[in-house]
Amino acid sequence: MTEVNHRCAVLGKPIAHSLSPVLHNAAYHALHLDDWSYDKHEVGEPDLEGFLESLDPTWSGLSLTMPLKKTIQPYGTPCNTWAKELMVANTAVFDWTKTCVNGNSNIPFIRLYNTDVRGIELAFEHSYQTRAITPKTDRSGTAVIIGNGNTATSALAACMEMSAIGHVIVVARHPETNADLKPLAERYMPSEQPISIVGMDHAIEALRQADVAINTIPGLAADGIAESLRMPGVRMHGTLLDVVYDPRPTKLMQAWRQQGGIAIGGEQMLLYQAMVQVWLMTGIWDDDPPSGMVDQDCTARLEQAMRIALEEAL
Repeated sequence: MTEVNHRCAVLGKPIAHSLSPVLHNAAYHALHLDDWSYDKHEVGEPDLEGFLESLDPTWSGLSLTMPLKKTIQPYGTPCNTWAKELMVANTAVFDWTKTCVNGNSNIPFIRLYNTDVRGIELAFEHSYQTRAITPKTDRSGTAVIIGNGNTATSALAACMEMSAIGHVIVVARHPETNADLKPLAERYMPSEQPISIVGMDHAIEALRQADVAINTIPGLAADGIAESLRMPGVRMHGTLLDVVYDPRPTKLMQAWRQQGGIAIGGEQMLLYQAMVQVWLMTGIWDDDPPSGMVDQDCTARLEQAMRIALEEAL
């Protein structure tokens, strides 16, 4: 059995359901990184510091689920645009030549990245490419985000990166919460009215306008919207990403397709955010974005291996 010299893992609580080990270990196999291993550990907010202090230099990086995406902030340095802007990081990369920014000598220097935003972008790009569609670049399109929690913040950032989108409608049960969304959109989107935040009673009206839609509500909470979509006369023309991937497809995805739209499962976002994590943790990328040229053959090989492993696991 090959000795493990490079360790990575996903942390969270609960974590048993995570498919991250399936994706990352498939990537290591495809890249012939035989002495790399990726695991999962149940770690809550109070346990994070102790876990970090327990690591040794064989550890290369961590994936983080909520709420650890925020809990990790005092221990690391945000390094890509959205980790800095949102102060939310799902990726930690260790540098054992330096110590932690908070002065704790038992913890290495940690570079923090947000790959969730890139994962959402790449999921849409893949859908467009497979359909031979070229999105508009004039910011005339409308995006609708269902929900206004932490995932919605990453969804908004992804929409702001899309040159087709000039207006975002956020549909939420409690529109008054997450006050950060409006100033974020106003800072990054050049349009006159970049964002509207409305209640759930406006969901169908908003979704009818959507060129891009992203559901960020966990579990079965969007089933009510799915039922409303099936009402006579309701038609969808845009592309929906439902970040939920269990069950697959969700009722929202099924209803969206029945009414004429294209629906992407949450496993696509999971795949692409994990791909960027692999590039960063293994050092194939020196940063996000990388300073050097991206090896397209390596990228294609990696994506295929991770996609096959994910499909087998679902």
